[in-house]
Amino acid sequence: MSRRDKLTGIFADTSRELAAANFAENDAGRILAGPVRTMGLALDRMDQEARELQAALEAGEKVVELDPASIDGSFIRDRLDGDPGEDSELLRSIEENGQEVPILVRHHPDLQGRYQVAYGHRRLRAARILKRKVRAVVRPLSDDQLVVAQGIENTARKDLSYIERAIFALGLESHGFTRDVIMQALSTDKTELSKLLSVAKAIPSLLVKAIGSAPSAGRRRWMALADKIADPKVMEGVRLAIGKPGFETLESDERFMIVLAEATRKPKAEPTFNEWKPDGTNVAAKIKNNGKATTLSLMATGTDHGFGTYLMDRLEDLYADWKSKQEN
Repeated sequence: MSRRDKLTGIFADTSRELAAANFAENDAGRILAGPVRTMGLALDRMDQEARELQAALEAGEKVVELDPASIDGSFIRDRLDGDPGEDSELLRSIEENGQEVPILVRHHPDLQGRYQVAYGHRRLRAARILKRKVRAVVRPLSDDQLVVAQGIENTARKDLSYIERAIFALGLESHGFTRDVIMQALSTDKTELSKLLSVAKAIPSLLVKAIGSAPSAGRRRWMALADKIADPKVMEGVRLAIGKPGFETLESDERFMIVLAEATRKPKAEPTFNEWKPDGTNVAAKIKNNGKATTLSLMATGTDHGFGTYLMDRLEDLYADWKSKQEN
């Protein structure tokens, strides 16, 4: 192996190691949601990264202190909404013990003097709240390396939802990243990535925004919703549902369940109408059937006005005849 290849390997390991460290401190012992194969890929990577973190830092990585105001977020959005109190434990830890693990940033490709964070978003937010400098490692990351690092951090976050993974995958594809890079960023395989992209493309952005992250809704429910709203009539019903007063005040999971219930609701049967009017008579009947009930209206006039009474007198026999035929 050439010296250049060795350095490249060390660089790649360092990026992954810092990403692992940025979630390991507070997420230890959590079980990742999602398909088993995806969880296996993520756990294997996390285990390797955690073991190599100390060695990477001892190999010469320089930790600097930066003003959080000089650090921008990633160019790919990966979050739909969030709980303002979700970082309270980390915030308290940093306030009491200091920032033990640095974040990873790169020099901003377009703005001189500024940086972009690859991972360590929660620590960066904590530093901003505490109004203190953030410890960071500055590396010359390519776009591919940045989004893979961002994805590693996201894979282990406790509240990462299925739709957020799907939207993140679509965002990467829209920016021209290859499937191989996207799979690395999401710690997933081709089959699961195809499903993520399929869902993200099938769910309109206005609906994703209205529902939010829906952390309890997994792949099957989102795929079921995507399948149903392909029908324009169903989508119109969903639009009405998300527009009802009070919808936006509900929890994200509740909003999802309302939308799914509307999308999977059996459509109300359109009533059918039939008319009976024998030629040369003064009798006419109209029959309405809505799938649950049948309504019969009879008009008998002139010389046929007695037909109504005649029919009434024979309704019991007619019903008994119909019933026996149904049973046979």
